[in-house]
Amino acid sequence: MEELKSQVKSLKENLNQVWKKLDLDRKMSEKQLLEQEVSKSELWNNPAEAKKKTEAFANLSSELEPWILLKTQLSDADELIELGGEDLKSEIKDQLDTLETTLSNLKKSLRFTGEYDKNDAILRITAGVGGTEAMDWSGMLERMYLRFFEKNNFKATKIERTVGEEAGIKTAVYEVKGKNAYGTLKSEHGVHRLVRLSPFNADNLRQTSFSLVEILPVIKADDNIEIDEKDLRIDVYHSGGHGGQSVNTTNSAVRITHLPTNTVVAIQNERSQLQNKEKAMEILRGKLIQMKLEQHAESINKLRAGESAKWGQQIRNYVLQPYRLVKDTRTKHEETDVDSVLNGNIMPFIDAFLES
Repeated sequence: MEELKSQVKSLKENLNQVWKKLDLDRKMSEKQLLEQEVSKSELWNNPAEAKKKTEAFANLSSELEPWILLKTQLSDADELIELGGEDLKSEIKDQLDTLETTLSNLKKSLRFTGEYDKNDAILRITAGVGGTEAMDWSGMLERMYLRFFEKNNFKATKIERTVGEEAGIKTAVYEVKGKNAYGTLKSEHGVHRLVRLSPFNADNLRQTSFSLVEILPVIKADDNIEIDEKDLRIDVYHSGGHGGQSVNTTNSAVRITHLPTNTVVAIQNERSQLQNKEKAMEILRGKLIQMKLEQHAESINKLRAGESAKWGQQIRNYVLQPYRLVKDTRTKHEETDVDSVLNGNIMPFIDAFLES
């Protein structure tokens, strides 16, 4: 039984480390206070406040429940070891192995403790300089991400897409829904570089192409993100997207500029000016929050212009010639099966980033 006691001790130490890291004792006290508040009938005199507190209580309960259950099960196993004989050794061993697996899976959730990690995400791909070559590379990245979404149960909805004259895309914007979408995808934010023999020049020379991938958290209008209206310039113009017969006769497309940071978002694919404005504001909020995270700013009002993730932040190289290798410049993780990566198998890069 000494082996089982050692296993329990190791599990307890591991759990206690995570417990302290997540500050679960404080969260349990916070949950008790919220439970008392939501049980008061007078709280519902203010429906908005009631909704806010009941949601906070539900979220805390959901977060704490698996950790409390694991701690209880571990205590039960400890008692079984003290009370049980050799006849229970196999059963207790199986139980402890199960608890180890549970703890390992729960620890993975620590990767998604950022303020916006559980939010849905906006994926925006923009071709760099280089004409057709860069647009083709952006189209390859678009395909890579769409394949990744299919394989990992994310739902991607197209918001905007502008195709290149000969190949690929100039820009593409997708809203991505799924569990921890932003937390999972945030590692992809930055410049992606391709080196290959160009299929678009007669001499078949080696060509380097760049594409900017932006990953933004989806921030809804009611998420208490304050943007001063005087900081916005809103322009409307003729839409080139779908919209029926009125597409060329109404100003349904919307361009919103956040003046302090010179951040511009233009949307024209929705069917009305109001829908385009709402979607543009959603993306703008995400862009400003991403800038806030990058600049470690206290608030949106503290943001500085020209300091978001732009073309200088190269995060990954995809080399097809003279050798074949995909390598992340931050984690140093690399894969030699380039075709597999371009077919959507990018989770090893994401895992390496989240665990670094």
